[in-house]
Amino acid sequence: MRVPLSWLREYVDLPAGETGRDVQAKLVSAGLEVETVEQLGAGLKGPLVVGQVLTIEELEGFKKPIRFCTVDVGRANGTGEPQNIVCGARNFAVGDKVVVVLPGAELPGGFAISARKTYGKTSEGMICSASELGMSDDHDGIIVLPPEYEVGTDAIELLELVDEVLDIAVTPDRGYCLSMRGVARETATAYELPLRDPALIDVPAPSSHGYPVQVTDPIGCDRFTARTVTGLDPEAHSPIWLERRLQKAGMRPVSLAVDITNYVMLELGQPLHAYDRSRINGTIGVRRAQPGEKLTTLDGTQRVLDAEDLVITDESGPIGLAGVMGGANTEIADATADAETGQVAGTTEVVIEAAHFAPVSVARTARRHKLSSEASRRFERGVDPEATSAAAQRTVDLLVLLAGGTAEVGVTEIIAPSAPHTITLPADHPDKVAGVSYGRETVVRRLQQIGCDVYGADDLTVTVPSWRPDLTDPNDLAEEVIRLEGYENLPSTLPRPPAGRGLTERQRLHRRVGRALAGAGYVEALNYPFIGEEALDQFGLAADDPRRDLVRLVNPLSDAEPALRTTLLPGLLGALRRNAGRGEHDLALFETGLVFRATGHEPAAATLPVDRRPTDEEIAGLNAALPHQPRRVAVVLAGDREQGGWWGKGTPVSWADAVEAGRIVAREAGAELIVRQDQQDPWHPGRCAALLAVVDGEEILVGNAGELHPRVTKALGLAERTCAMEIELDRLEQAGTGGVEAPHVSTFPVATQDVALIVDASVAAADVETALREGAGELLESLRLFDVFTGEQLGEGRKSLAYALRFRAPDRTLTAEEIATSRDAAVSAAANRTGATLRGA
Repeated sequence: MRVPLSWLREYVDLPAGETGRDVQAKLVSAGLEVETVEQLGAGLKGPLVVGQVLTIEELEGFKKPIRFCTVDVGRANGTGEPQNIVCGARNFAVGDKVVVVLPGAELPGGFAISARKTYGKTSEGMICSASELGMSDDHDGIIVLPPEYEVGTDAIELLELVDEVLDIAVTPDRGYCLSMRGVARETATAYELPLRDPALIDVPAPSSHGYPVQVTDPIGCDRFTARTVTGLDPEAHSPIWLERRLQKAGMRPVSLAVDITNYVMLELGQPLHAYDRSRINGTIGVRRAQPGEKLTTLDGTQRVLDAEDLVITDESGPIGLAGVMGGANTEIADATADAETGQVAGTTEVVIEAAHFAPVSVARTARRHKLSSEASRRFERGVDPEATSAAAQRTVDLLVLLAGGTAEVGVTEIIAPSAPHTITLPADHPDKVAGVSYGRETVVRRLQQIGCDVYGADDLTVTVPSWRPDLTDPNDLAEEVIRLEGYENLPSTLPRPPAGRGLTERQRLHRRVGRALAGAGYVEALNYPFIGEEALDQFGLAADDPRRDLVRLVNPLSDAEPALRTTLLPGLLGALRRNAGRGEHDLALFETGLVFRATGHEPAAATLPVDRRPTDEEIAGLNAALPHQPRRVAVVLAGDREQGGWWGKGTPVSWADAVEAGRIVAREAGAELIVRQDQQDPWHPGRCAALLAVVDGEEILVGNAGELHPRVTKALGLAERTCAMEIELDRLEQAGTGGVEAPHVSTFPVATQDVALIVDASVAAADVETALREGAGELLESLRLFDVFTGEQLGEGRKSLAYALRFRAPDRTLTAEEIATSRDAAVSAAANRTGATLRGA
């Protein structure tokens, strides 16, 4: 909503020195979003005057038509002699009044005017167009003024070129501010000044002599006022003040009747429509459209109507989309002159419609037909139903005043019965909401300022004004008190959490894992928790894979992803693909979040009541209807783990890096991870590891890691050798020992022993490692596999596993005998459990 400050001053007596910036600050403090204050006429300097064209000489020999004019500007040039001006416009003739800028003046944008020679003539100024003066974007010729203005009159004042315009972004709940009346009310409240309400005018009582109207849908249209004005002068034009106010408000002048309806809409917030009475066939009606009916709207588009569309009709059918746009067959006709007789024809009788339509109906119609208008914007945000009669009367008054019309005595007014909306509000409710003691007197005063009627002492009965349909409950009223008292005056207080209610162990583990992966070089990528069958098909999942048991959404954001994810990998791999497409090829991403696994035994969710808090049983029923939601962590890797350079070749990522990411996560949970070979989609069958942990003495699968299958990387458009890991945090938490304790740093030296064991190729390295760890005992500090060897000297089906064992005692230096004993015990345990033999023995 664009609000000219000069127009606003008609309703509120602002202090004389108050600028647009000052008003902006006040309105922002009251909760309105005033985005900018536009300075109209900034940089404009006179002389800019009214001139009369005396002669026109057509100049020949140029690529475009050029005219050399003499223009009478009175004494504005100091001599009284006519000005010689070169002009290329063709929309004026000898005798017309125009706007002339003289040498020494400056137009907006720093365009200085001086006498200069052009097209072989000396031009002493310029005849101005609307765009050159910053009035509008109209480039179609220069401004031609009505003949009644005197030559030499100051055009800056005449055209109201200097002004300030506030551009307000009106939120959906403040529809009343899409009018000068609404903004003036807020301004008067902010300055605590009286308001001259433009809707407070005398309105004649309804009578039976008005234009016939029949409303068959009182829910869609609860008020309809019709007034008729006859004897309009078809040659009457909008006065300059009216055109300028429309232009400043961002609207284009069209014709007098249309301009008046737009002006009243901007003034009072009530959309109106003017019908050419001679084009209406019988009674005006309001009803729902018949399916398949057609209407050509004012924009020239023929529209097929829907059964939910509310339409204005006459006996011939629909003549307008109610609250959205009128029909072309009843629009106001432009004045046209007969070439032979010279008589001017045009609209001389109009029927004014001022109605109130249901906001939801108007909003749905506007969206259904993709037709947003100034009227629909206001109706769907809430229009004052009590303002219809005043808006119609204001329109009639202006038509009589400016177009020489005569108002017919008859007044049609149809009103559906309704009661004012009342709210019961404890007087201290705003105090409790804001945490500030306002007191009853302040609460009552602020509610009265927004137009409420307030009665009562401790419990207030508040009658909401008709122009505020957004006020529906006590919290809405509390918000009004708080915003008018100033949001900036609310104290800043930090909540005090009660002791013993910190993060849960699950939350701590989640944070530790995130920090550990970030420290290892991974970047967190948060993705939408939605998935489609296509992603699972690209993974090559079998039909009976439990990851295909999807929880589908009733109203998904995208038809391509209609379900909740059962794995984190599709989202991460999608992020990996997008980054690779933008030139980032060396990537390590991770995500922690929930996946959703349907068990098939979830009961149907019950619909909860809205008039009370759900009971514990109802909440428990909702929770039972939820799918299983385990928390997982996943990583994806592509490109080089270490960059190459002059120091040597880079190190590409491998399945081992994905396995190590699983070990990082397990360490944060205090769990010992067991790694075994596995075959699981979407991983490569020969480069896939099963990640296991021990829970209650039993090994359970907690995740998988490795290199993705080549067909998966091809289907997803990923780089070859892309690796991934996904692990379930909830199961790791069960296998872990809780929070990770800081290790004790021993001051005694470490002893390292290397052993190489020969085992069958089918024996898992994890089993050998477990046996060595258990056999070595408490003196073993760490164990690391550093080499795997196969060859002819070992024999077919055999492999050598080389381990580095580190021994250390917390309280002494180990002797050679203690070290040898622990090493031999470890080798013996491995031999007994896996059949391992010491290489070289």
